Amino acid sequence: MQLKTNLKNKIQKAAFAINEALFGVAIIGTVFISLYSGMATGFSSIRDSQENLRATQIMLEKFETLRLYNWDQINTAGFIPATFTTTFAPTENSKGITYTGRVTIGQGAVTEIYNSDMRVVTINLSWLSNRVTHNRTFTSYVAKYGIQNYVY
Repeated sequence: MQLKTNLKNKIQKAAFAINEALFGVAIIGTVFISLYSGMATGFSSIRDSQENLRATQIMLEKFETLRLYNWDQINTAGFIPATFTTTFAPTENSKGITYTGRVTIGQGAVTEIYNSDMRVVTINLSWLSNRVTHNRTFTSYVAKYGIQNYVY
């Protein structure tokens, strides 16, 4: 008889109370929510980095294309298109992200005697991602004779 009482007490002491079980479920729920939000933030950060990298590639590509033109072509109005569009990561179900750009060629802001032999090229790029408009700008100079006459 005493054996049955000891066994019954041990079983009652070994069980969890409802508040302990609810507390454990709350902890597990918090861990899963934290894990999910961390993964979502990581994927969002990777996507933003990919979009920024693609924007940099597009602007550099446009500027490197300018290096192939001679001085007269750069100064001819309409020879270089003022606006352009390109996409990133299009799929069958989605058109991807559309980058819209503008190329502006203007007089250099220097007061030196070679001012007429320099042009300032500005490439503005914008795109819409997650209902947020992003903008990037790249500005550099183009010289009539390049750097070859000064280096060699």
